[in-house]
Amino acid sequence: MKNRHVLLIDKNSNTFGNIQAAPTEDINFHFANSINSANEALSRKQYAVGLIVLDAFISDNLEAIESLIAAHSRTEWIALASPALLEVPTVRSVIARAFYDYHTLPIDRQRLLMTIGHACGLADFRLALHQKPGDEPGYHGILGNSPAMRAFFQQLEKIVDADLPVLIGGETGTGKELVAQAIHAHSRRAQAPFVALNCGAVPQNLIQSELFGHERGAFTGAAQRKIGNIEAANGGILFLDEIGDLPLSLQPNLLRVLQERTITRIGSTQSIPVDFRIISATHVDLQKAIDNGTFREDLYYRLGVVHLNLPPLRARHDDIPLLANAIFNRLSASHPQCRANGFTTQALRVMNHYDWPGNVRELINRITRAVILCDGKLIGPADLGLNAEGNAQAARTLEEARASFDRNILEISLRNNGNNVSRAARQLGVSRVTFYRMMNKHNIAAPH
Repeated sequence: MKNRHVLLIDKNSNTFGNIQAAPTEDINFHFANSINSANEALSRKQYAVGLIVLDAFISDNLEAIESLIAAHSRTEWIALASPALLEVPTVRSVIARAFYDYHTLPIDRQRLLMTIGHACGLADFRLALHQKPGDEPGYHGILGNSPAMRAFFQQLEKIVDADLPVLIGGETGTGKELVAQAIHAHSRRAQAPFVALNCGAVPQNLIQSELFGHERGAFTGAAQRKIGNIEAANGGILFLDEIGDLPLSLQPNLLRVLQERTITRIGSTQSIPVDFRIISATHVDLQKAIDNGTFREDLYYRLGVVHLNLPPLRARHDDIPLLANAIFNRLSASHPQCRANGFTTQALRVMNHYDWPGNVRELINRITRAVILCDGKLIGPADLGLNAEGNAQAARTLEEARASFDRNILEISLRNNGNNVSRAARQLGVSRVTFYRMMNKHNIAAPH
């Protein structure tokens, strides 16, 4: 039989002695005589259930009790209070808001043990829903177990330590910088700097200085020497987000650095050798930018020795419950005022049918809103700003619907044919060349 650990918080040990006298072969009781000592005990060990003798603390600030409970929300709390105290409106309010149940003093051993047993069962359910960090399926902190993400992880595994330039494509909010950080953390440059610059977030008149640095007096306002991002990344990784927004006038300078592996600060003539791996990311089609004359073709080939395409959230709906619960667990732990314990079944269904134009970033924002604003025990669609049908976004276009269908049918055909492209192509009545072209169009990784 599994032993459950229960913490009793009381200013004296009378209640503790009475409870211990009861037959409790599967429950281990522990004692704390103050809120502070209870906090210390809970920081060292996970307790399934906590009992608080409210009569002993009524002279204290009830907010301290609420803060204790909020900080340890995975413990189920039971209030022990005298009949007179239960008539006090403020006490009733605290019990209704913060406690799983209450027990009227003096103690009825059998009834209290039954209540504790039910609370322990609920605590077991709740703990089973909260995976420990590192238990979630995925790759180096990037969560996902859908076919699209498993294919992406296979590609990522091959290039992590290759020390080649990587160009990450994907819509805004898909987590491109997280991928760059994962590459850095598990490459041979992991102990060296990771320096990130969003090319679209820096004014054009400052981006050259940000990249290359400048000497004191190089221009008006240059009061002291500045080390640029490229030089700061020496030995490590330089991540250039939204590389498509790099001004055309600066693209030859970056190309020269990649070719010669030296930089020259603004206002200086000294060449400084640099050794770094460049990872860049974009949400725009750089091929179209090349055709439009806003991006250099030679720089594109220098940056994109290896291409990775991060799937949008709508292409990995299987991952939404996993992501939503992981995000909720992290946010609720840092917002002790959060009353919710998770999502309703309807909320998970609505999230699964929503197209997520803002991708994972939008998912994080909506769950953050719900954690702060939700008044109930479970987060519903309205708390997420979604209606019951999940159509907060306008209906998809015919082209988007067709693309989604094509992607699904390709993945299903590959799966049914053991990832054999020739057999999958025959099943769909197309040539291997056409099948490969469709896979490339829909960002489906080629199987081994």
